[in-house]
Amino acid sequence: MRDVTIVFDLDGTLVDTAPDLIDATNHALSGISLSAVDEQELRTWISFGARRMLVEALACHKRSLPDAHVDDLLAEFLAYYEANIANRSRPYPGIVDALDTLGKRGAKLSICTNKREALSIRLLEALGLKNRFLAIAGRDTFAVCKPHPDHLRGAIRLASGDERRSVMIGDSATDVATAKAAQIPVIAVSFGYTDIPARDLGAEAVIDCHTALIPALEKLSPLQ
Repeated sequence: MRDVTIVFDLDGTLVDTAPDLIDATNHALSGISLSAVDEQELRTWISFGARRMLVEALACHKRSLPDAHVDDLLAEFLAYYEANIANRSRPYPGIVDALDTLGKRGAKLSICTNKREALSIRLLEALGLKNRFLAIAGRDTFAVCKPHPDHLRGAIRLASGDERRSVMIGDSATDVATAKAAQIPVIAVSFGYTDIPARDLGAEAVIDCHTALIPALEKLSPLQ
């Protein structure tokens, strides 16, 4: 794995952030006297970002608001989430060992996420994961974000990687589309936040747990 660049999505791939994201959404709803929305109603919208989560949460109440009011909800969401970012979020089982093994084998580790960069760093620091990554590219790091391929290419470049020896790990159709557009192999995880079954996303491989990550990487011909 020496000098191979492994680029991870964050929410739903490295870390199960759903509990804290749902809590922040419901906190914002409480400010306009709406009851909490069940986690299962919102999990599939997490990969689309906080604003989309809020819009879908409002839809659960058969409500819609003008964009300016949604902006106000988003500001409330972000303030609460930043202060409570790792209350219940946890790395997925097996990922810490996998990251350590990849690091020992000389892989370059990077993150490409549509979470804002500052929040991504804050979360990774809180969970003790930040120092394992050479680069963290959030939705506001560059002028573009996923599914634009330059977001992924930029995450590779920040880690001093080579696109020809890189692979993306993600949980959503957005991750797979980004990798395909950048012509980079992608492995999908089956336990993330998507309403489309992982095996239907078109990834080169699908894993059901992170203990299967390294064997899956070893089978990808571009990394041989």
